[in-house]
Amino acid sequence: MEKMGAADADIENLFESKKPVKNPLVPIGALITAGVLTAGLVSFRQGNSQLGQKLMRARVVVQGATVALMVGSAYYYGESFRGSKSSD
Repeated sequence: MEKMGAADADIENLFESKKPVKNPLVPIGALITAGVLTAGLVSFRQGNSQLGQKLMRARVVVQGATVALMVGSAYYYGESFRGSKSSD
């Protein structure tokens, strides 16, 4: 029974040390992408193929913007990480 308490403490420490999201626009972009994809699939299901095509194209644009945000934030925070390392 003692081991269960130790495991719970380890799990709580894991969640406490979790880093906050540095770029909140990335998860927002992912949610928007999922929403546009869902709307496009619903449009196709209802037989409105023109709207479905427009939504699928919009999804590609939003998804590209989200990926660009991911790459940009990785580059930005990667530069500060590389700057703090000492060279061997």
